[in-house]
Amino acid sequence: MKLPFKLSRWVFIVLHITFWLLLFSLPFLLQMYSEKRAATTDKHQPGIAFYILKCLFWTAFFYINAYILFPRLFYKRDYGKYILSLIALLAGCLVLELGYFVLTDSLTHFHLRGFILFNTFPFLFILACSTAYKMFLDRAETERLASQKETEHLKTELAFLRSQISPHFMFNVLNGMVALARKKSDLVEPSLIKLSSIMRYMLYENDEEKVSLEKELEYLQSYIDLQKQRFGKSITVTTTIETIDKPYYIEPMLLIPFVENAFKHGTGLVHDAEIRICLRATNGLLHFSVANRYAEESTEIKDKTSGIGLNNVHRRLNLLYKNTHTLDIKKNDGFFIVSLKLNLI
Repeated sequence: MKLPFKLSRWVFIVLHITFWLLLFSLPFLLQMYSEKRAATTDKHQPGIAFYILKCLFWTAFFYINAYILFPRLFYKRDYGKYILSLIALLAGCLVLELGYFVLTDSLTHFHLRGFILFNTFPFLFILACSTAYKMFLDRAETERLASQKETEHLKTELAFLRSQISPHFMFNVLNGMVALARKKSDLVEPSLIKLSSIMRYMLYENDEEKVSLEKELEYLQSYIDLQKQRFGKSITVTTTIETIDKPYYIEPMLLIPFVENAFKHGTGLVHDAEIRICLRATNGLLHFSVANRYAEESTEIKDKTSGIGLNNVHRRLNLLYKNTHTLDIKKNDGFFIVSLKLNLI
């Protein structure tokens, strides 16, 4: 039973006051439409002061039970003290009524039978409302705390998943840098510049809840450029960025694992290595696909970090875009294809 919105303290107080005013004015509203009003009026009946006094008592009883008796006695299963406390409150109502009749010199009009008859139903009604009110508040608070705990848990898990991405990604990039250094390639310096821009993105953007799709693509392109420098002509990489109709925001480093996985398993022993990357974002929907040629007969032994990327991003998608994404992984015509559809709105 979740509250649809969080009420401020003043709105909460106003709602309570309105409820009591409506409840206690109900007898007068009904009496206005009664045809027997004049006939039933008794000059010896208690006046408006007595009625206000009783209303104040029932209001106090409601909050005493809700905030003191019920949580401190009933929740702790001290049922005996709880029942005795309720009896004491009812006795207090009796004393209050007797005191009024004494002060107004109308004690002869007080009847114990009448007191029991006219106070039993209000007592049980206020008790039931007070108990239900307290249980509702406690249930709402329990769900709020559970939701807060779940949110904190998700934040912790997402932070852990992000921390997994960086070392895995850096491991692959540094391998490429080592390969270029061994060849004494002139591409080492531009590669270091690309690497510095990537690290800047990882340090300053990765902690953001979301980043612009444009920045994510710049980061992605820097990684692709580094890998193309590493493999040279031994691999064909085709990158197609189609229509992006307006600015969008996305979880940082969400797309890189797909490309990283393609370079990791679409090179090496793969004949005519080829990677195709395509992205389109229109009408709030992102279409992203990565296809890499693979070798069926390959007996490559995977290292311990193999598969971290796709498993990681799959978990992040389930956490952040649970019902707003579609991830399709298949093999077709010699290509391993990963297709992602993501709602960015």
